[in-house]
Amino acid sequence: MNAPAPFESFILFDEEKKIIIEPETKVPNAAMITINKEDHTLGNMIRCQLLKDPHVLFSGYKQTHPLEHKIVIRVQTTPEYTPAEAMKTALKDLLVEVRSMEHRFKEALEDYKDTKKQE
Repeated sequence: MNAPAPFESFILFDEEKKIIIEPETKVPNAAMITINKEDHTLGNMIRCQLLKDPHVLFSGYKQTHPLEHKIVIRVQTTPEYTPAEAMKTALKDLLVEVRSMEHRFKEALEDYKDTKKQE
């Protein structure tokens, strides 16, 4: 009854930004990155990708509330690397991995179809 309307989980409103980066004041080279209209699926993928970077000291995420469609990612990096750069690199690398997975899936699907035609 108090759940938000389904369209609110993926449509950005007029003044709403997709990504908000706020520097962490208590920890050096750290930032809190809020991503609106996303959930655990993307949060965990980004966190794992960030942790693969040797310049990233810490990466974690949380979903603020089950009825709110946003995640908050906390990133801490080495002094010569900013959290925004780490996020940009992680997203590029993640995109490459997803495209590679899509390509392998399509190849496997074609192989399966070819095998079925031969039977």
